[in-house]
Amino acid sequence: MEHLGHVLPVRADSTVLLDFLEDDLREGLDALGDVEAHFSDVLEALHPDALSPLGMLQAGDEQRVLERLELLMDVVTRVRRRLSQAAGLMRQTTTT
Repeated sequence: MEHLGHVLPVRADSTVLLDFLEDDLREGLDALGDVEAHFSDVLEALHPDALSPLGMLQAGDEQRVLERLELLMDVVTRVRRRLSQAAGLMRQTTTT
C-alpha cells in the first residue's frame, strides 16, 4: 500500500482512494478468515472424538458463512474498481 501511495499523485482523492482500498482489503481478509474458520469448524465436527448429530447440524449452519461470502464478493468488486481508479491516477502522473 505504501508503495502505491508513492506513485500516485499527491492529491486528496489519491489519499481517499488508498484509505478505501486499505479498508476493503482488511474487510476482505476478515471475511475470508471467517470462511476459513467455518470449514475448520466443519472438519472439527467430523473428528471422531466430536462426532455427533447435533455437532454436525451446528457445524453445517451456513447462514453466517454465506453472509461473509456475499460480503467477500462485494469486496472483490470494490477492490477491482479501486485498483482501476488507482491505475488511472498513475497514468495521469506519467503523462503530465
